[in-house]
Amino acid sequence: MDLGLKDSVAFITGASKGIGKAIAEVLAEEGCKVVITARGEALLRQVAEDISARTGVEVLAVAGDMMVTAEVERAVQAAYDRFERIDVLVPCAGAATPGVFETITEEQWLSSLNLKFMGYVRALKVVLPRMRERGHGSVVMVVGNDGLKNPYYEVAPGAANAADINLASALAEQYGRYGIRINTVNPGPVDTERWAWGEATLARNKSIDVEQARKLVLASLPLNRICKPQEIANVVAFLASPRASYVSGANIPVDGAQRKALMDADLVLRDLELSATGTS
Repeated sequence: MDLGLKDSVAFITGASKGIGKAIAEVLAEEGCKVVITARGEALLRQVAEDISARTGVEVLAVAGDMMVTAEVERAVQAAYDRFERIDVLVPCAGAATPGVFETITEEQWLSSLNLKFMGYVRALKVVLPRMRERGHGSVVMVVGNDGLKNPYYEVAPGAANAADINLASALAEQYGRYGIRINTVNPGPVDTERWAWGEATLARNKSIDVEQARKLVLASLPLNRICKPQEIANVVAFLASPRASYVSGANIPVDGAQRKALMDADLVLRDLELSATGTS
């Protein structure tokens, strides 16, 4: 299906690896000119070169830290200097410290919210006024399903994600009259380097080994597998496109129907043990 994105300009944060990189790849495959940003300049430039060589579209790499307002402004200005507009904004740079309430320090709270929430706010504050001037734009915020189901074992990510979802819903109502659509995509577990770190943290907080933590994750997923980054990117591309022209203010879970209760360690481990012994 042609999504109608050819020659659009997409600006993606956190795009040097994982979900952000997959989004850049899919949008480039759809014919978008792509601007990617992340903190690590060398890797970012390599990603840009690889995507451009494979797809034939122009990919601009601009290193920047989404926790620093001046760097966000500089990265966005570089996109406008090169392409004169941004049609699609995808805030994706963000990680929050996983763990239960008792394990999260004040510094970790501040760092989590500064990147995962305020990093998105900074990008939106720079790009939305320019989209409003043109009367056109699509924003797809990559957030996370913890913001929809507030699990106690990921309290900081849940708080940051819930803030992002609330912000997106409010801005969708405010900016819709200016031709701007704003939606969120909310992944569950995705097979990235970040998720491997999250599994290790889950194991530590639950006092279990990593293999058991992986079993917990898989047991929580009715599809019985971890999502691939491209599966998130495909949904982002659709929401960004004219094919989703009347979708705004939506918070789309892409989590294989994962639900909070299934991730409770005691219940899931008990069920795994009963299954192994053939007991019901």
